[in-house]
Order: sequence, then structure tokens, then C-alpha cells
Amino acid sequence: MTRSALPSSEITPESVYLDRRRFLAAAGVLGAGLVVAPALGACAPAAADASQQGSLGTPYGLQPYDKPNSYEDVTSYNNFYEFGTGKEDPKANAQQFTTKPWTVKVEGLVSKPGDYQLEDFLKPSKMEDRIYRMRCVEAWSMVIPWRGVPLADVIRRAGPTSAAKYVEFTTLYDPKRMPGQGMRYLDWPYNEGLRLDEAMHPLAMLVTGVYGRDLPNQNGAPLRLVVPWKYGFKGIKSIVRIRLTSAMPKTAWSEAIPSEYGFYANVNPEVDHPRWSQATERRIGQFRRIPTLMFNGYADQVASLYSGMDLRRNY
Repeated sequence: MTRSALPSSEITPESVYLDRRRFLAAAGVLGAGLVVAPALGACAPAAADASQQGSLGTPYGLQPYDKPNSYEDVTSYNNFYEFGTGKEDPKANAQQFTTKPWTVKVEGLVSKPGDYQLEDFLKPSKMEDRIYRMRCVEAWSMVIPWRGVPLADVIRRAGPTSAAKYVEFTTLYDPKRMPGQGMRYLDWPYNEGLRLDEAMHPLAMLVTGVYGRDLPNQNGAPLRLVVPWKYGFKGIKSIVRIRLTSAMPKTAWSEAIPSEYGFYANVNPEVDHPRWSQATERRIGQFRRIPTLMFNGYADQVASLYSGMDLRRNY
């Protein structure tokens, strides 16, 4: 096992979570004072012993309390504005969204541009299971067992030229299938970007699944980006284009509200959102707030990417 991945056998099965919760509810352990609001989903109790919990203490700064949220949490409380602005809208509105076949265009400063079917685009990268702590800019968080491939593998195969400095990602634009794109709160299609060295970092991941299953539509099927040291809006979903550029790409939220959403979007408890503090967060399914960790707990791995930068100006 590498430090960047956990085998799927070490991810607590969804059935273990759900069966344990049903047992506790029947036994009266989950009293009225502990009921989670329906909009937030149901966070399953901790596993009873280490064999069920999995080894969460060592990979990339995860702590013993960083136990994965339930499958219900992960798939029922989402930001995916292409399907609506409410946290429950994506699940309700994305069920008929068709993701097969799916083409990804690779273009820009690469030696191997082209239109690739998803299966060919990901080959021959090895699928990996990784448990990542995920942090949203609205000061809530989850711990999610993702399945996907290292972004760096895909970029290397595209053959970036020496002029490439950034990677731009674009979401599908199809208002008929994505009803939220009929609203003009963002300039569709959704765009996001990374510096090339960020994209090549081993933590950055192109995700195709969660909890060992194919990625549900509401979570960004069939292909999304996960960059765990950044706020959630950097995790662009339903990707159809990857373009390598020499200049910093425009990104959806930075263009819409530049005073609130910067290009870098690194999790930083010392830099508040203009409308709320980012010093603490609340894990979905829990009531107590916990301190926000610098770079979302991955500082040992990624802080060197930003050496010498003013992280208040480059937010």
C-alpha cells in the first residue's frame, strides 16, 4: 500500500454503517437529541473495532476521527449548480442524466491532442481507492472514499509541452439535461483550473467512483476532479475538456465573484470568506465544530507548492 492510496478492503463498507445505525436506532441509542436533520443525511456511527475502521491514521494526514461519511451523506448533500442550487437538488434532478458514451477533449499545449472516449482516456492508469478529507467553502466537510486515477498520469500521456503552465477543465454544457444551466448565476459552462505543478501533484485525482461504485450523477459522473487541499468548488464535475495553457485560465466562481473566490482556493483557516469565518468547520452528520486545518490537513505534502507566496493575496 502506498501512502497515497488505501485498498478498498480497508474502507468501511456502506452496509456496515447502515446496519449498525439501524441497530442503534432500534435500541433507542439514537435519541431525539441526536437526530440529524433530514437535509444533512445520516452520518453513521464509528466502527466498533479497528478491523472495521480501516487504517485511517497514516495516509496523508488523516486522523483517527476522520472516518468516512456514509454513502447516503456523500450522495445526498452536494453542490452541483448545473442541477440546482439546493444541496438536495442534484440528487433529485440528475437521475436521468446520461453519461454513456462520454468524450473528453484534450487540447492546447500538448503533443497528443484528441477526442477520447472515457475508457481510452483513462487507460492505462491504475484505478486507486483513496480516502480524502474534503472541505467546502461554506464551512462544512466530509470524509469520502473516492475511486479514480492520478491526474498526473493522464497529463503525462497527453505530453505537455515546455510552454504549458496551467491546466483548464470544462464541464459539459447542455441546458436541456442540466436544468441549472438555464439560470444565469454563473457564466456557463463551468470552468476550473490548476497550475501545472498542482495538477501533477500525486494527491490530485480524476475520480470515477465513490465507495467502490460508479460515481453517481449528482457527484459529477462520469468524471470529476478532486484536489483535497482546496475548497470544494475547485472539484469540477462532468468534465468534457482538458486544455493545457501558458496563461492562468479564467474560472467560473472567480469570474462571478472575484472578491470571494480566488483562483487558488487553498483551504486556509487564517483567510476568511468575506461573509463567514473559515477558522472552523462542521463535519456533515456531526454537530460540534472542529478547527480547520491548513491545506485541509495536507500541509506536509503540498505547502512547498506555495513557498514564498502571499496566501492572503493569492486566495
